[in-house]
Amino acid sequence: MFFPSPCMQAAGAYKKNRCNHICMLLIRHKAAVQSIHGFSFFLVLQETFIFHCVPLWTMTIQNFSIEYDAINSQNTFTNGDTINGRIILEVSKETKIQSLMFIAKGKANVIWHEHYGQHQHRVFWSDEKYYEIQHHILREARQDGTEVVGKGRHIFPFSFKIPERKIPSSFKDCTGKIVHKVGAELKQSMKLTKKAKAHFTFVSKADMDIPDLMEPQYGCKDKSLKVFGSGNVSMNVHTKRMGYMQGEPVTVTVEITNRSSRGVKPKFILYEKRSFFAQGRRRVHTKEILKEKIEDVAKSESEESVTKVIPIPKRLPPSILNCSIIKLEYRLKIYLDIKCAKDPVIKLPIVVLPEVPAVKNSPAPAEFGFEALGKPNQPTWSSTPQQAAHQPLDPPPPYGVYAMPQNTNTHLDKALPSKYLP
Repeated sequence: MFFPSPCMQAAGAYKKNRCNHICMLLIRHKAAVQSIHGFSFFLVLQETFIFHCVPLWTMTIQNFSIEYDAINSQNTFTNGDTINGRIILEVSKETKIQSLMFIAKGKANVIWHEHYGQHQHRVFWSDEKYYEIQHHILREARQDGTEVVGKGRHIFPFSFKIPERKIPSSFKDCTGKIVHKVGAELKQSMKLTKKAKAHFTFVSKADMDIPDLMEPQYGCKDKSLKVFGSGNVSMNVHTKRMGYMQGEPVTVTVEITNRSSRGVKPKFILYEKRSFFAQGRRRVHTKEILKEKIEDVAKSESEESVTKVIPIPKRLPPSILNCSIIKLEYRLKIYLDIKCAKDPVIKLPIVVLPEVPAVKNSPAPAEFGFEALGKPNQPTWSSTPQQAAHQPLDPPPPYGVYAMPQNTNTHLDKALPSKYLP
């Protein structure tokens, strides 16, 4: 068994005895794996070991987290934006570290179950990756393959530029999601890898190359009444275009020709359509966003033209049309409500384009990001606690608010490759 060695290094006689006792239980019942119930019992013992022993190994790491700075009031990012932030490591004593890695990812995945009968089901899943960037901030600098960080709070700034290419916006649903995140991984000898992550909201730039985006949209429908009425009803619907910004109104014109024995009432529904694709199958969810109607009824033997303004909610998520496994679409449904008859329906596509938020004035990212870290005049990394160097430009939010300023280290000696820099 490999458990006793790291346990004996944990701390204190009581902690050693506690870990040693659990390890001996694992050794004593190792043979139980061969029996019918042994495997389950062994798994329970392993879980017990992890629950009791692992916290003793990681007590020196008091805080390991990652955070980033917002660039606008909505706290969103888009293609080409630079994310500035910091990895924070707080240790209670001098600690050896094998590696510290910065990670940025953008990916999508879908998964759902389909049941056939009472006892059969199948899982459909798929995933898609848009970018993944890894950069070692600390890695095996010494001969023994470790770095030593001193007691206190250590801050490792980073600066990451989101790729300019077409990438779908952030999205979340019970069937699938599109996530964008920055993270960090901390590795130590004989210990579990510690991970930290922070999701950020990515909104893709408006794609003005969508076919017919700014072209007028038309639709027409005829309906004959036979059972509970007689005659014919027809309607023609048109909108000025297909693409609208968030919060922009949609003007809909409906021309109704009613040559039947019944009155009709036009109604409008804006709804979303979420489609998920995996292994040749598709799952679709629809949801009403808003519903409007016109009080005036087109009476029998009449012709009328009505106009309705449908407001696009300002916080409605933009359409997602550039992902192969997830699509978020919108439809405007116009129908004539006819009593005791099937309603004629017309559906027109609506593409919701993202609004461009105002960007806050912020200091140049080079002074705190990985771009600055590669400059030769920056101080070399040291495990000795020191004050952060004075910056000639306005700094990001002051690090002093994090407490223990006398033990806070800002490490500025590791750089991202130039292809990841703004």
